[in-house]
Amino acid sequence: MLSKTMAKAISQQITKEFYSGYLYLSMASFFESETLPGFAHWMRIQAQEESCHALIFFNYLSEQGHQAELGAIEAPPREFSSPLDVFKKTLEHEKQVTKSIYGLMEIAVGEKDFATQRFLDWFINEQVEEEATAHTLVGKLERIKNSSEGLFMLDNELQTRVFTVPAPLANKI
Repeated sequence: MLSKTMAKAISQQITKEFYSGYLYLSMASFFESETLPGFAHWMRIQAQEESCHALIFFNYLSEQGHQAELGAIEAPPREFSSPLDVFKKTLEHEKQVTKSIYGLMEIAVGEKDFATQRFLDWFINEQVEEEATAHTLVGKLERIKNSSEGLFMLDNELQTRVFTVPAPLANKI
């Protein structure tokens, strides 16, 4: 049985996940304005993933008999200085998301809510991947520095990203 405390914390996480989607759409818009369609494409897919994460949390609340308390979504920043700046902010943001999910796990462990612990395991693994990907892209951009050729090559690489519905949501949309 999901406690009210856990349900409220998951509701807050839903808002955070939707904010993440807004943030990545804002970043996609920046990349479009910089004529970097591959980077914009990558961020659009990132935004889709975050919306899916919110829906996974939403579905879990529903399955546990709770109504989600959806909060207001804050406007994300829209000014960025460079692709490197964007991905440094992406990495920082993903670390904040990881911390938030760890907070959910701490509540679940404290309440001996084993079902929610198991549910959250998927998100913890997902965050390891999210942080690693952002870290890799920061590293590539640091190596590229001001090379327009390097930026062009990375833009082409990022254009190949394909959206995949996350496994916990695959049969539910």
